[in-house]
Order: sequence, then C-alpha cells, then structure tokens
Amino acid sequence: MKKEEEKVTTKEKEIKGMDKVLLASILFLLIVGITMVYSSSSVFAAKKYNNQYFFLQKQISGVVIGVFFMYIVSQINFNHYRKLTYYIYAGTIALLTCVFIPGLGVTANGATRWVRLASLSFQPAEIAKLSIVFYLAHSLSKKADNIKNFSIGFMPHVIMTGIVLALIIIQPDLGSVVIISTILLIMLFTAGVRVRYLLASVLMLLPVTYSLVMNVGYRRRRLMAYLNPLSDPTGAGFQVRQSFLALGSGGLFGMGLGDGKQKLFYLPEPHTDFILSVLGEELGFAGMSVILFAFLTIVYRGFKISLESENLYGSLLALGITLVIGIQAGINAGVVMGLLPTKGLVLPFISYGRTAIIINLVAVGVLLNISMKKKSF
Repeated sequence: MKKEEEKVTTKEKEIKGMDKVLLASILFLLIVGITMVYSSSSVFAAKKYNNQYFFLQKQISGVVIGVFFMYIVSQINFNHYRKLTYYIYAGTIALLTCVFIPGLGVTANGATRWVRLASLSFQPAEIAKLSIVFYLAHSLSKKADNIKNFSIGFMPHVIMTGIVLALIIIQPDLGSVVIISTILLIMLFTAGVRVRYLLASVLMLLPVTYSLVMNVGYRRRRLMAYLNPLSDPTGAGFQVRQSFLALGSGGLFGMGLGDGKQKLFYLPEPHTDFILSVLGEELGFAGMSVILFAFLTIVYRGFKISLESENLYGSLLALGITLVIGIQAGINAGVVMGLLPTKGLVLPFISYGRTAIIINLVAVGVLLNISMKKKSF
C-alpha cells in the first residue's frame, strides 16, 4: 500500500511540475488554428471538393491524433529515448529514401516531398527535423568531455546531419534544409564546439547556398521579388503582394473573423503557408500580436525548460525542440510580412497540415516531460 501511495504521490508531483504555461499556449494555438483553417479554406474546399469542411475535418483529426500522442509521450521519461536514437535516425533515412521510390513518393508542384502508404500520406522532412534533434542531443551530451575535439565533437555531427540534408535538398526542400542547418549550428555552439569550426563551416557553405539559390530559376526569382516585391507583382512577387494587401486591409482590429477577402482565390495557399496573412486581415494587428506573443511564450518556456533540465541530454533536447518550433514560426511570420524571401513553410500548430501538427505535438509531449524533470539546486 505504501509503495502504491508513493507512486501516486510521485505522479501528482510530476503533473504539478508540468509546464502549464507552455501547455496552455499550445492548446490556444491549436484552437486558433482550427478556426483559421476553416475560415481560410471553406470557400476553396467547397469549390474544389464540394465540401466546405474538407480541410477542417482533416485538421481536427490531425489535432486529435496529435494531442493524444502528446499526452502519451509526456508520460514517458525522456531519458528512455537515448537508446532509440540510432533506430530513429535510421528510420528517418529510410523514410527520406522512400520519397524517391515510384509508387511511394508523391510529386506536387515540381517537388517530391511526400510518401503515400495506402490512404496515409506524410512528409518525412518533418520527421527529420525532430530526428536530428534527438541524435544531436544524445551524441553531444555523450561526447561532452571531448566536445572541443574536431574529430569527435564537430565532424561526426556534421556528417550525420549532412546525410539527412542531402536527401532533403534533392527533393527539393530548401526551407527544411535551412531549419535543420540552423538547429545544427546552434546546438553545436551551445554544447561547446569551438566557434572557429562553426565559422569555417558557415563560410564554406556560403558559395553552396549562393549556387542553390541563384542557379535555380524559381529561387532566384523569389529572392529578386523579396528585394523588390513590386518588380514582378503578377509573378514571383504575387504572394507577398497579396499578403501585404491582406495585412494592410486588416488594420488594427481586422475586418472580422470570416470576412477576409484575400482568401477568396486571391492569396495562394491561404490555409497553409499564408494563413497568418488571412489572420492579420480578419483579426488585425491586435490578433497577429497575440499569436506572435504566444509563440514567443513557447520559445521562452522552452529555453527555461532547457536551462532547468536534470541533465545535459534533456537540456539539449529541450533546446532543439524549441528551435524546431521557434525557427519555423519566425520564418513563416517573416515571409508573410515581407521580411524574408518566400519559402513554403507552414506556421506550427495553426497552418493546415496533419504531418506537421502531429510531429510538432509529439515534440511538445517530450518537452512537457522534460519540464517535469528539473535539476535540484
């Protein structure tokens, strides 16, 4: 009886120790996401699928599945994932390879980024972001004593991450490459890898990045449109121009939920990449500010969890998960406001996309578990 009572007490302490501010922020964004997916997609869905609830139903199913797994994962001690690290990595490589197998890979808009198994389709690059975080957290913490050694602390992590990046870049998916590369550099720096190694790698990648952008037509046009959005208003600059119109029309408090006009076949991808533009038009600057504040809260709580984790592995894992969410949200918001070149990245927890929703919620589940395991002072 005493042992059972002790187990219950421990469980209660862990639940009390869960970061409720982080959880509340995530649930808030999910509710906003469901609302905005319906608002931004209902007219398009009614015309294309003869069902105005087409995207809404899929989004709700993704949220329900994601929240279920988030809860399950939040109850599993994050330290258990260490022994699964290389299995997760190998599985990710296998999935990224499946993209190029005829009958499994799905090509859309000139890119092959999806895998379809029966009625289930998903984007392996979304899984790769979390997989790399698990690998880096495990390997960097394991090699902490030799982290400044070039052949131990730097090269293995660059090579292992580079294999994943190579498989993603040939899909092609430059946005995911940018996110994973940024996560790699920040986690290496945080773990204590020599700064000169990181600076040298960045300098070496600059010509590669230049080539990937300037030698590919649509990327070069997007960059030119970013530098001068009005130079090609009906071509590469069309999305940003329409986004500006949406945000400008929204003003301070917006036109009202559901009353936006740019989603009516003017703004491309209104329920995915540019859903924040629709939100800005309908809820105004005030509504956008609340959403961005929620993301800043998630990033702040994630960093706090990282600093308070009971061990280095948990600290690096929490940092990586926070970066996955924070960087993607920052890039999406930057694109919508014209601060960054157009790139096909969704807004976490809000944009339509079941793969991203489920993977991000699983990541949050891990983060919530880390928040329960604080180091004692």
